[in-house]
Amino acid sequence: MVTAYDYPSAMHVDRAGIDVILVGDSCAMVELGYETTQPMTLDQMVHHCQAVKRGAPSRPLLVGDMPLGTYEFDDLDIALRNAFRLVKEGGMDAVKIEGGTDHRSKAAKKIVDGGVAVMGHVGLTPQAISVIGGFRAQGRTASRARTLLDEALRLQDSGAFAIVLECVPANVGKIITESLEIPTIGIGAGNYTSGQVLVFHDMLGMMSHPHHEQFMPKFCKRYAQVGHAIIDGLEEFKKDVEQGTFPGKEYSPYVMSNSEKANFEILLQQDATDRKKKHDEVTIKSKQADEYECLSLYGDNNRP
Repeated sequence: MVTAYDYPSAMHVDRAGIDVILVGDSCAMVELGYETTQPMTLDQMVHHCQAVKRGAPSRPLLVGDMPLGTYEFDDLDIALRNAFRLVKEGGMDAVKIEGGTDHRSKAAKKIVDGGVAVMGHVGLTPQAISVIGGFRAQGRTASRARTLLDEALRLQDSGAFAIVLECVPANVGKIITESLEIPTIGIGAGNYTSGQVLVFHDMLGMMSHPHHEQFMPKFCKRYAQVGHAIIDGLEEFKKDVEQGTFPGKEYSPYVMSNSEKANFEILLQQDATDRKKKHDEVTIKSKQADEYECLSLYGDNNRP
């Protein structure tokens, strides 16, 4: 399983033959620039789910994260209603919810009974970082590991078809996987889980730069340095434009016949005097206007 958040990323993941695409609320961090996943809204999730569906319309299983504030209420009809939106409007095959408390398992059961497949998620649950004290590994004590096992079993009993295990010791991931009849998908949970998931941007080095590397989770293997290639391409484009080598004849494919060029010159001569007069008037007016002053809008007083 790999995350995707838009049409091109979904298209690439699909072409690579990945079995499951997760439209994660991690979109808030890697696409929208937030520090956590918590600001993500349901409307935003639907928007990104729709784009992913267009990029991978048929083959992979599509799972959409239910963002914070869409399924935690005592009124479980709210959770079901919001799950319906991700399926009906977003085009998802299933939804994912975080946590395995008794109440969370009831929400999962409500959604499953309503006809929507649910993927669970235990361990590090990013939506709850305010409670668990940040992005910290979970299940490193015997009692907490046992709690995670109970949560996973509870989600299975509620009808979840798979469970994500995030940031737990490998032995804990192994025990939970062996204790369940449904598959587990690990992220920072060792190699004993049924499958693995990574964030698209992290595994491909989308945010990497030759001179300053973006923070990378300890559990993430970087399979490419796409960020380097992006910077190289942009810098080369900038250089070509500044030096006047782009577009050049090779990338200027649209031409006018010699006869039409001659006709065009005749048309230009007919109002050449008037156009010159108007150009001069605009130039004088612009010099008198405020927007023509060299204001320090970008911190450079010498910028024209």
